[in-house]
Amino acid sequence: MYTEQGKWKHSGETWTNWCEGFLGGMMWIFHRRTGDPWWREKAEHYSRLIEDRKTDRKIHDLGFLFWSTWKRWYDLTGDERINEVVITAGQTMGLRFKDKGRYLRSFVADESLFIDIMMNVGILFYAAQQTGDENLLWRAHQHCLTTRRYLVRGDGSTAHEGIFDLETGEFLRQSTHQGWRGDSAWARGQAWALYGFGTVYRLSRDRCYLVTAKMCADYFIGYTPFEEDAPGGPGIPPNDFDDPRRPILCESSAAAIAASGLLNLADIDQDRIHAERYRQAALEILGTLAGPGYLADQTPGWEGILKHGIYHQPKGVGVDESVMWGDYFFVEAVDKALALEDEQRW
Repeated sequence: MYTEQGKWKHSGETWTNWCEGFLGGMMWIFHRRTGDPWWREKAEHYSRLIEDRKTDRKIHDLGFLFWSTWKRWYDLTGDERINEVVITAGQTMGLRFKDKGRYLRSFVADESLFIDIMMNVGILFYAAQQTGDENLLWRAHQHCLTTRRYLVRGDGSTAHEGIFDLETGEFLRQSTHQGWRGDSAWARGQAWALYGFGTVYRLSRDRCYLVTAKMCADYFIGYTPFEEDAPGGPGIPPNDFDDPRRPILCESSAAAIAASGLLNLADIDQDRIHAERYRQAALEILGTLAGPGYLADQTPGWEGILKHGIYHQPKGVGVDESVMWGDYFFVEAVDKALALEDEQRW
């Protein structure tokens, strides 16, 4: 999940178990790009290790686990037995839905809604569309609309968490676990939002989700420094955009997630000016992350790919380290950037 002084830890605080799909996901990307059967062998191995999680009702992160692994596997093979695992995971996620409040509850508590779930709700859309389950599709839409209404603010910034009254379903307040304050903008949550709403637009073609994704993307770009002398380099946000503490702790995993999500938005946005803005911002972020300040290949003994990520700053867990999702989304974003380069060659 995160390194300690550059070494991957296999013990220590995890808070929740949500990262087991990212290693296998990277293996699938490597195999598809290189054709090397060794990568496929590893990808299948790490995917099979998490198959039993398809019925795990303890977490809200089944999209992270199965979209990055089993969905990539199915896309490569078309094997319906593999697809059934993805569908089952989506159906399991749907069981988290709270009728009062109309949201998928977080792993923390029944009354808790996380912005992170926008990165996982796509698997509900997929399972519903694959099976024709209208109720599951309704739940997926309702969760997105509730998140849009209560966690996305008018300026495009996002809250980490929303708290609801379980008796009435009434929204009570915004909160956070990993950001500065309940009313601040935690950078990784902002990246989850711009990526997640873009994904559900691609799956549903409902334009309100595209509008929301663009609002979140514009906030991320607008409040992330892109100047050459920026504290973390061009395109790297702080852990929280509103945190007044100095020195600034930069968050490379939020940058990697945003870069991948921005490349998605550039692909689906019909407004060429906006699309080009998102594409250029993503490539600038990747240019910084691929430099010696972040890429760990020139740091002897460092086992992660991307340095200077943060898991949980308030808990002091995985701070200024490599984090598994940072590595995964960096690899994913680089793969998308290389695909753009491949298209230009043709």
